[in-house]
Amino acid sequence: MSGPRCPQCARPWVSPRLLPCLHSLCDPCLRRLGEPGAAARPVLCPVCDAEVSLPPGGVGQLTPDCLAGSRAGPAAGCDLCADGAAAGRCLTCGLRLCPFCCRAHRRQKKTASHAVTELENTKDCSQASKPLLCPSHPTEELRLFCEQCDQPVCQECVLGRHRQHPYDSTSSVIHRHGDALRKLLKNTQQHMDTLEDVLGQIDSMGSAICSRAEAVATEICLFASGYVKAIEEHRDRLLKQLEDLKVQKENLLHLQKAQLQQLLLDMRTGVEFTEHLLMSGSDLEILITKGVVSSRLTKLNSIAYSTHPSVDDRIQFSPQERAGQCCGYEVFGAILNKVVDPTRCTLHGEDLHSARQNQRTGFILLCNDTTGERMGQGGEAVKVTITHKDRKNCAVKPTVCDNGDGTYCISYSPEEPGLYAVCVCVKGQHVQGSPFTLVVKHKFREHRGVFHCCTFCSSGGQKTARCACGGTMPGGYQGCGHGHKGHPGCHHWSCCGQVKENSECLGEPPSDTSLRSLLRTVAL
Repeated sequence: MSGPRCPQCARPWVSPRLLPCLHSLCDPCLRRLGEPGAAARPVLCPVCDAEVSLPPGGVGQLTPDCLAGSRAGPAAGCDLCADGAAAGRCLTCGLRLCPFCCRAHRRQKKTASHAVTELENTKDCSQASKPLLCPSHPTEELRLFCEQCDQPVCQECVLGRHRQHPYDSTSSVIHRHGDALRKLLKNTQQHMDTLEDVLGQIDSMGSAICSRAEAVATEICLFASGYVKAIEEHRDRLLKQLEDLKVQKENLLHLQKAQLQQLLLDMRTGVEFTEHLLMSGSDLEILITKGVVSSRLTKLNSIAYSTHPSVDDRIQFSPQERAGQCCGYEVFGAILNKVVDPTRCTLHGEDLHSARQNQRTGFILLCNDTTGERMGQGGEAVKVTITHKDRKNCAVKPTVCDNGDGTYCISYSPEEPGLYAVCVCVKGQHVQGSPFTLVVKHKFREHRGVFHCCTFCSSGGQKTARCACGGTMPGGYQGCGHGHKGHPGCHHWSCCGQVKENSECLGEPPSDTSLRSLLRTVAL
């Protein structure tokens, strides 16, 4: 009669133990899998190929699988005759008995006083199995649960190593721990429903992409039928481009599908195991196994995944688009799948290479595709850096505004004068003219008070004359350009660094003699 067997060696179970992925292997197979010293490195589960880590103590520290036999094989047999299936259990001696041996057990003089109970379901059968003994005290049965260590213990354990630890009977704590497992199970089942729905969407999207691609291919063929050799060659080129786009989208869908299918398979394994544990396992068996089960379900529930297909079916063909020359003929028709070409993107602006300190200025970036045509849409990855050439820690933070039509407004306000290196990149590549040098000039001095551009003139040409703002007038001279009546084109010493247009001259116009003296002074 073939009983439950190890999935690795196909032999009857020998001390089966649970891996973190909730697959069981017999002890000899596990020891071959995790060679001495392998506890520090992960191993692959031979059932699902999941990478799992062995406990620090090695294979012996793995949780024993108390339900391995009940998952794959028939009900336990009679411990006396070994011929029939167990239908009851003697509570006094712990033997599993078939119906015939149950009656005989009650009739025999030595065992007539024993209490024999019937097994009604698989869970009763599991509870009727031989008592689980403490590994530290082989003669003691595990009947208690240490709350601090989170493990079943025997009476000797609570008197020794677990003396100061809070504990309770397994029948008292099973409800709380069982409810926690049921809550985890419910959350995992909800994720399974979501995953199955997403996988259905992916299948539908794959069909939609194929259908859409076939429809676009039909449009392309109908459009190309009006041309001879040049159009046929252009048609083949378009179909090749479409096929590449279709394959690209399908590959992305296949990758997402494979990842979600594996996640669903792992969750299904965890759910099936947990359901069987809660339905068929005894209280003690649930407590023994609940740690590794909780860990696995928690890990599966924490895995992030997208609830939508990673690509869409937006593939369009535009017969009005110019497609350039083919065999000497101008052809039309293109798949709308423009790709920006950074080497064809250009910069525009009057003050592209110069700016003034503390004044906001900027320029325009125009994005073009590989043919040099304007993209007509935004969404590109634009990065702009403005760094002082002499001061490493001095940089300007620009603002990039996407206009949504293939143009981008870059604005900035430099705080320090000097030379700056400006880099403009699209998709990590420099555009035309990047990098370039930006010259930031000093800001204008703000003029305080009434601006008298002709103070020098009114003073009769004295170099010690002062502007109304209080500044002296060192340096060169320049025409005020105001065209004041009586002294047009007069000159003055600049103190403010700027000439205020249309300012009112409050000085008196000099006489002709004073004007000639002024011009001689300027000449000197």
